[in-house]
Amino acid sequence: MMSETSLEASLKSTDTEEWIDLVFYRPIGYRWALLFQKIGITPNAVTVASIFLGVTAGILFYPDDLLMNIGGICLLVWANMYDSADGQLARLTGQKSELGRILDGVAGDLWFISIYAAICLRLMPEWGIWVWVLAAVSGFSHTKQASMADYYRNIHLFFLKGKTGSELDTAEQQRCLFRSLTWKRSFVRKLFQWFYVNYTHSQEQLTPRFQAFFNRMKQDYPDQTPPQSLRQTFCRKSLPLMKYTNILSFNTRAIVLCLSLLVGLPWVYFVFELTVLNVLFIYMVRKHEHLSASLSAELP
Repeated sequence: MMSETSLEASLKSTDTEEWIDLVFYRPIGYRWALLFQKIGITPNAVTVASIFLGVTAGILFYPDDLLMNIGGICLLVWANMYDSADGQLARLTGQKSELGRILDGVAGDLWFISIYAAICLRLMPEWGIWVWVLAAVSGFSHTKQASMADYYRNIHLFFLKGKTGSELDTAEQQRCLFRSLTWKRSFVRKLFQWFYVNYTHSQEQLTPRFQAFFNRMKQDYPDQTPPQSLRQTFCRKSLPLMKYTNILSFNTRAIVLCLSLLVGLPWVYFVFELTVLNVLFIYMVRKHEHLSASLSAELP
């Protein structure tokens, strides 16, 4: 029987977990992680497997065929099980790495590139070239939404668990790592790192008030260990925003995607991203920036 304590140990935090993940993906991912640990498969190998599953799912969304689309939905769910399992396996085995975190982000991007391309090719006879424009704008929105949802979760985890319990990275740190690598000896690693530098830089550009608060906090507390009172206050005020980070991550968009495919209207997914999710995205960023400004004013 699965131990609840062991399952919780494989999670980042219940504060940042969505209920669908807690009742479905995390328990199943945990069982996969135990199996992979037993047979010696690494977290990065699990991530690569999820890429193949997710990309294949996208390909199956191209035909206007209900059974093939349902097959694609099943593969997408399977891919997300592995996406859960790779992180849980990394935490259980202590195999967390910068490369693993970058690869995990790339996996999700490749899933949705495949999905977007398949939907565009499917709709081209009816929509023409304009469907690619719609998909490009939708994809850009998706990138920003998912990026900031990930950033705010890691900020919350930093104040909840400290540096070791979070994957909160700075663009400055990542640039230093990028410069330390050589194209000749570490071409693939340096290429991934280049993308990650830009990823973290874009997160910081959208959060000027948080950057001001965080930089001032680091000056006041050079070891990056703010007092417990500040950490508790931040987490208490940040927690209500976690529901928006979850909506802007995978599950909600995947549900809308699957429903739009099942009713034969895949373009609805693009419209949903451009309207509902963008409104939530703007609201989330503004609320978090207001939180950062108010806490910055309270620093001594």
